[in-house]
Amino acid sequence: MKAVVLSLLLLTTLVGVAAADDSSSLEFYGFVMMDAGYDVNQVDPAWFDVLRTTKLPAFENQFGADGNTYFSVRQTRFGVRSTLPTDMGDLKTQFEWELFGVGVDAGQTTIRLRHAYGELGKVGAGQYWSPFMDIDVFPNTVEYWGPPGMAFFRNVQLRFMPIQGDSRMTIALERPGASADAGDFADRVEVTDVRPHFPVPDLSAEYRMGRGWGYVELAGIVRRIEWEDAGAVAGDQSGDATGWGLNLSSNIKFRGDMDVLRLSFLYGEGVENYMNDAPADIGLETSPAGVEGVPLPVTGISSFLDHSWNTRFSTSVGYSMIDIDNSNGQTASAFHRGHYAIGNLMYYPTPNVMCGIELQYGKRENFEDDFTSDDTRIQASFKYNFSKTLM
Repeated sequence: MKAVVLSLLLLTTLVGVAAADDSSSLEFYGFVMMDAGYDVNQVDPAWFDVLRTTKLPAFENQFGADGNTYFSVRQTRFGVRSTLPTDMGDLKTQFEWELFGVGVDAGQTTIRLRHAYGELGKVGAGQYWSPFMDIDVFPNTVEYWGPPGMAFFRNVQLRFMPIQGDSRMTIALERPGASADAGDFADRVEVTDVRPHFPVPDLSAEYRMGRGWGYVELAGIVRRIEWEDAGAVAGDQSGDATGWGLNLSSNIKFRGDMDVLRLSFLYGEGVENYMNDAPADIGLETSPAGVEGVPLPVTGISSFLDHSWNTRFSTSVGYSMIDIDNSNGQTASAFHRGHYAIGNLMYYPTPNVMCGIELQYGKRENFEDDFTSDDTRIQASFKYNFSKTLM
């Protein structure tokens, strides 16, 4: 409720600004969306309406019986964009939220912040897409979570954009953070007796070379991850790691904009929390000298074709994979590799209305116990867009 009240206060303020300055603009936008489908197999019930390979069963019948019907409106979204001319250029802001609960709200229909961002000239600040990711490789699908093998992370950041336009360069300092998998040693006090420490922000950058046929983009990130012994038991379990990653992505257009091939390849260590669907950044490695934390290498690929049959029908089809190079201290059932494939048919009966049907497939492979789990889902979605610009 507090979030709703704050949103209304913000909208009232922005409307006043737009009304006071004829050269400014204010856009209200979003969509109402309903998903309904049948899950042939099973998935973690907190993620009932999406296909996440990390949330597929790690052992037989972990989440009960196969075959579940689901309905959801959690993709529904609302946002506000504004532009206000200043003597230093246009001041642009974006405030956007949706109804898809995560974290402590996983499985709930609740307000979730997506963007709270502003920029003036070449400087931007707030919560926005990380430069390490490329939102333009996300395919035209209705499955909410998307390809696991692509980087996908909205982060709080301060960014500098020396080159803007079809070709662009962005450099950012981002909010640091990491996750850890204690594996077989999760219940050992001497291992769990640590606290995370992030002395410096993550540093990310991207460069996109834009052309008439599309673009090629290279992004990178480097981050410092530390953990300090809390001192509750004997022994020093403190440690540190350097995470890094490179992300090469591209859009290639055919027949004008009627066909778009969306591609990405990513490799790094200790950058799992920047991925769309991945487990921990840090795993435990055992040796005769003891136990230490190590950054886990990750490889991600994503390849999708968005094809427009005509102005009324379109199809998206493709495949994505994420692979974790597990450490020897992780459990045998730890997530190792995920496969994700989708094909759909979308229908646009009139502007701002979409309905479609989609076949989704996911597969999880465990680290060492040879267990795999599959999930096949059929989803139908209905989406109604709205937008109003005030001048």
